[in-house]
Amino acid sequence: MRLAKFLAASGVASRRASEEIVRAGRVTVGGRVIDDPARDVGESDAVAVDGKLVVPVAEREVYALNKPVGVVSTASDPQGRPTVVSLLPPEVRLYPVGRLDIDTTGLILLTNDGDLAHRLTHPRFEVPKTYRAVITNPPVRTAALRALRDGVSLQDGPTAPARVRRVAPEILELTIHEGRKRQVKRMCEAVGHRVRRLERVAFGPLILGDLARGQWRRLEDSEVEALVRCATTGSVPERSRRK
Repeated sequence: MRLAKFLAASGVASRRASEEIVRAGRVTVGGRVIDDPARDVGESDAVAVDGKLVVPVAEREVYALNKPVGVVSTASDPQGRPTVVSLLPPEVRLYPVGRLDIDTTGLILLTNDGDLAHRLTHPRFEVPKTYRAVITNPPVRTAALRALRDGVSLQDGPTAPARVRRVAPEILELTIHEGRKRQVKRMCEAVGHRVRRLERVAFGPLILGDLARGQWRRLEDSEVEALVRCATTGSVPERSRRK
């Protein structure tokens, strides 16, 4: 197994962050500093990060959290703000799957499986995420809906087509799979509607349902299996969704 993948699977960090940790010279294998994330390691290799031995994770865990406003989607924060990890029990060693803006609420996943986190967030796997946006300047006209469904031009290039429906004159539901920075907000602004409030209500086959703000739950095995299937195929069977 490649070193970066080993670190991610062991719950050290996401795949991408693990690669950065290796390149920074913070990882040793058998006492020697290794800066190549693609270096192969085996079960008998002693891998350490910052001098601390890495113990492979025995069991995959995935939690769902309803993120409140004012909480950052990181494991730690240099400014001392509350993090999504701080809302979980201290004995649970997880990190967030992707990010939500500090003022965005709703469903965020946390896991100790770096490979799964990578697949759920990388645009190549096209895992859908659904958001509810309360917008300004209602109602959203048919032309704006059509533009969002076709894809709109942003500073970093055109977006892929989104699934969009008008829930109420001032509420849109959008499903995307790209995950660019502030993408939903920028898409809505591009068609003339600034977002006042944004909530993620679904991630792949999972929906937020009645999980209270700031509360969490560990996913059942069947839900994790549905996530793995979605991260492999990008498809979301309706029967796998839990309310």
